Amino acid sequence: MTAARPAVSRRLRLMGAAIMLGAASMFCAAPAFARGPDGIADIAEKVIDAVVNISTSQTVEAKGGGDRGAMPQLPPGSPFEEFFDDFFKNRRGPGGGSKGGGDMQPRKTNSLGSGFIVDTSGIVVTNNHVIADADEINVIMNDGTKIKAELVGVDKKTDIAVLKFKPVKPLVAVKFGDSDKLRLGEWVIAIGNPFSLGGTVTAGIVSARNRDISQGPYDNYIQTDASINRGNSGGPLFNLEGEVIGVNTLIISPTGGSIGLGFAVPSKTVAGVVDQLRQFGELRRGWLGVRIQQVSDEIAESLNIKPARGALVAGVDDKGPAKPAGIEPGDVVVKFDGKDVKDPKDLSRVVADTAVGKEVEVVIIRKGAEETHKVTLGRLEDTDKVQQAAAKAKEEPAEKPVTQKALGLDLATLSKDLRSKYKIKDTVKGVIITGVDGTSDAADKRLSAGDVIVEVAQEAVSNAADVKKRVDQLKKDGKKSVLLMVANGDGELRFVALSVQ
Repeated sequence: MTAARPAVSRRLRLMGAAIMLGAASMFCAAPAFARGPDGIADIAEKVIDAVVNISTSQTVEAKGGGDRGAMPQLPPGSPFEEFFDDFFKNRRGPGGGSKGGGDMQPRKTNSLGSGFIVDTSGIVVTNNHVIADADEINVIMNDGTKIKAELVGVDKKTDIAVLKFKPVKPLVAVKFGDSDKLRLGEWVIAIGNPFSLGGTVTAGIVSARNRDISQGPYDNYIQTDASINRGNSGGPLFNLEGEVIGVNTLIISPTGGSIGLGFAVPSKTVAGVVDQLRQFGELRRGWLGVRIQQVSDEIAESLNIKPARGALVAGVDDKGPAKPAGIEPGDVVVKFDGKDVKDPKDLSRVVADTAVGKEVEVVIIRKGAEETHKVTLGRLEDTDKVQQAAAKAKEEPAEKPVTQKALGLDLATLSKDLRSKYKIKDTVKGVIITGVDGTSDAADKRLSAGDVIVEVAQEAVSNAADVKKRVDQLKKDGKKSVLLMVANGDGELRFVALSVQ
């Protein structure tokens, strides 16, 4: 027994050594996996000369007194942080800025961002906020050559700008890839000018697609964890083919530095914007002429739509393309020009991206059945603004003209006095709400006195008794909710689904 111990001990030592060698080989292999895919250096070397720095200057007036030189509070990750940071730092001269009545002379402020060349004739793409309000714009090449640039056009809604300059030597240009083909987890490369350090390459993955972060009406951002910092704005996001699949635009960060939440405008959006800016110097977006809202689960149940999807038409412009095509309030758009519409943002984006004057097929659901309508798109005018509802009178009437109660609402037939009191236009027809139970579902859905019920379950109503009759019938039919079409004083419509339980 004792003679066997050394042999056993040797075997155990050998096994331990083998395990340690195996573990060591695993740890040695880890850095190979951690460094990402091969070829990043080759791609960076290939495209780096197409990435440029954008230098801008602006003359600002110095103002004295109080705290006027204080930095305004901006949301974390705001695309305007770079501009304001440089603006306010530079305007504060020696001794702490404008306090105490210092130098009141106008000053020049400078800002740096990024961009990339898409045409060897000298066409550069960047962010609008990088060059906004600039008096002078310069493109700085990778080798340090500085060339004055001119503005071709901007699109504030997507934060894209196009510049042009006269090349002094042959240029390298990059092309757009198809951002729709991106997959979650796919490797991407960001190149830009972070913190004004000059051309910098970072790599990461696609964290998410189609992000709506409430920056604009056509939000459709690519989210990436590739390091993006101040100064990267306007720079390209590349795939592993060396194609531009996004324009790095903003970050979400409590510190101003990258925490892995960077956002890029997808190339599919950018390419269309760049083409129009180069051709027209402005954006010419398609226009359907409807106001739309989300199809909630309650609204979907009321309209017999399963599952909840599409964009609910809340109003139709009398002069818009949708009206002569037969599209009506209450219709739910589920497909536009062959593309599925999952929510209102989908419809807004696809309509805007469609050429003005093109005839398209619009598939709607009306009273549970699908219909197809052909619409010739108009042009969206940026100057169009929705008028706000007229202010409603605050005084309560001496005697409430209530004729019915339903759904937690006090209802009355519209009269001349009620129109005058609540400033309801003569063109608005229906039943007016004169009071709302504060504990009701109607109050939660923000119905208020002065709103007018135009339809109940897609049937027009003209007096308070009509509303109560329709609601009672829906309860008997076992419906869980009722869909109301509601107008404000100016006739702007929206849909509200209320529980009838």
